[in-house]
Amino acid sequence: MVFNWNDAKRSAGAENDSDVPLEYRYQLLIDAVQDYAIFMLDPAGRVASWNSGARKIKGYAADEIIGRHFSIFYTPEDVAADKPGRELVLATTQGRAEDQGWRVRRDGSRFWADVTITAVHDSSGALLGFAKVTRDMTERMRLAELEHASEMSAQMQLVREDEQRRVARELHDDLGQQLTALKMGIAALEPRLASSSSDQQAGIAAAGELQRQIDSMMASLRRIAANLRPPMLDDLGFSAALEWMVDDFSHRFKVAATLRINIDDADLTSFAATNLYRIVQEALTNVARHAQASEVVVEISSDANLCTIYVADNGCGTTVEDAGKRGSFGLLGMRERVRLLRGTLTIDSAPGKGFRIAAQVPISAIRPDETPPA
Repeated sequence: MVFNWNDAKRSAGAENDSDVPLEYRYQLLIDAVQDYAIFMLDPAGRVASWNSGARKIKGYAADEIIGRHFSIFYTPEDVAADKPGRELVLATTQGRAEDQGWRVRRDGSRFWADVTITAVHDSSGALLGFAKVTRDMTERMRLAELEHASEMSAQMQLVREDEQRRVARELHDDLGQQLTALKMGIAALEPRLASSSSDQQAGIAAAGELQRQIDSMMASLRRIAANLRPPMLDDLGFSAALEWMVDDFSHRFKVAATLRINIDDADLTSFAATNLYRIVQEALTNVARHAQASEVVVEISSDANLCTIYVADNGCGTTVEDAGKRGSFGLLGMRERVRLLRGTLTIDSAPGKGFRIAAQVPISAIRPDETPPA
């Protein structure tokens, strides 16, 4: 039964607050608890009392639930397996039963519950019933799942980067060497073909064309390998790799690009450098695909608390609503990388006003002396 102070005074026949017996005060204390469902069951498992927390968590008013069997709170599959009955037996024989699992609210929705059932005996040892305490752990479970998903995402990111590094090295070292050898072989044939014969001259021309095609293939190979994993990022560091990427972007897409860097490579873990590099890479890919821009500015700066990446173009822009749509403009990958660094990503755009992306991550998430984010 749910009490209030006046009910307690009236039930106890007390004229003054100080005259309210301890047992009524205790009942008021139980009823005041909102985060736990605390109630009694009779020896058969029927609900015998109900507090405000129980009503909040389970959705039943006291007059709707008192007298009903507590198996109503269990899922159909648990009822079919006689889980409620087994928990009462365990509480009776062992003194208490503890469990975590799905429970059912009045409206049929489910929540993840932490449950303790304690057997209550009188002075002679006879079973009076059970005290049942339930806490809704759904939000905590979801947070734990999100944390686990974040850890898995970070680990998968590392695995992908390692695999891309391996593939990029193989493309550069193996296939690149084979193309170089082929080019040298063709070059060695040219002197042997030198004569006035028209057929031989045609052969020389064909050999020259093959060399040009190989040069083009090698350039494409270097670009693909660099996109997979730029060797500069490992060999020369974040700043040099970023300068190369922005310069290559400018030449390939004929967009005037300005880069400003105000961060020391020594301040970045390998994990942070890779993700910051990829954020800029994805932002520039967005410019190339959607912006129709003639100018782009990339700024990397840091202070005592934050590292900020800012990418802005003078392109066609879009509405903030369209820009913010999940998965649009390549933002999904950027958001995930920023999240891995415990940061925030903001976008700003308007039709005809260009597109601006700002990512801010805490310094503590990128420094080598800090634990990498998970």
